[in-house]
Amino acid sequence: MSDSSLERLLELLAGRRVAVLTGAGISTDSGIPDYRGPNTPPRTPMTYQQFVGDPVFRQRYWARNHVGWRYMDAARPNAGHRALARLERGGLITGLITQNVDLLHTKAGQRAVIDLHGVYARVRCLECAGLTSRMTLAERLEAVNPGFAEASTLSGLEVAPDADAVVTETESFRMVDCDRCGGMLKPDIVYFGETVPKERVDEAFEMVEEAETLLVVGSSLTVMSGLRFARRAAKSGRDVVIVNRGATRGDELATLTVDASCSAVLTGLADALAPLPAAAGQPARV
Repeated sequence: MSDSSLERLLELLAGRRVAVLTGAGISTDSGIPDYRGPNTPPRTPMTYQQFVGDPVFRQRYWARNHVGWRYMDAARPNAGHRALARLERGGLITGLITQNVDLLHTKAGQRAVIDLHGVYARVRCLECAGLTSRMTLAERLEAVNPGFAEASTLSGLEVAPDADAVVTETESFRMVDCDRCGGMLKPDIVYFGETVPKERVDEAFEMVEEAETLLVVGSSLTVMSGLRFARRAAKSGRDVVIVNRGATRGDELATLTVDASCSAVLTGLADALAPLPAAAGQPARV
């Protein structure tokens, strides 16, 4: 990022109430691939209709997720996540909406977070709406599929942003149902073709409207789920700042676009606007 771009970023963000919208691009430095970034191979995520309507698709998903969720659970926040948490503690960021399900913002210490598309670590019953942890489900699945995860190829494992791992042999995998009512279990994640709960969307719109600027980080804004917040901000006269590798569907709405590494840009912002306390005996950064 050039010095002039950083200057313009500081001009648009310093002293303002900033809401943040993040996408998969912020998590790539944590080893979680994105869907549409430069050099990303084509991905075809499972749809809600496939999951609930076809037991073969559902079996394939759970087999792959039984391996992939562990990879996501082990992922740790990167410099970009940590910088956003610093900016929140410094009073710049008033709230954060994430399209990611990886919980890395929460792990980094971010407090005001709306997980727009849910989180990988919970499972919901589609009949009784009961929730259980993904760890608890993993123990049940392991009991009926002993050694399955270990037998899968872990070296060079490819895992998608929804914790779907590339596992080739899934036909023998056994699924389990809700231990309360026997209903169908589904990750507490909003799938393609599924609707984000209205109350969650309303809360996110309120977060945008209470801010003066919307900062979009690591999202191509390809799907309406995220684009609508940029549109609302721009329509109401708020500045929209986009930091992303490559063009986005919302570039025409933006006051400023920065094509650069999310981690590098956010770290630069945090250093300028929310510097860390100086270590004992060391001069403070200015």
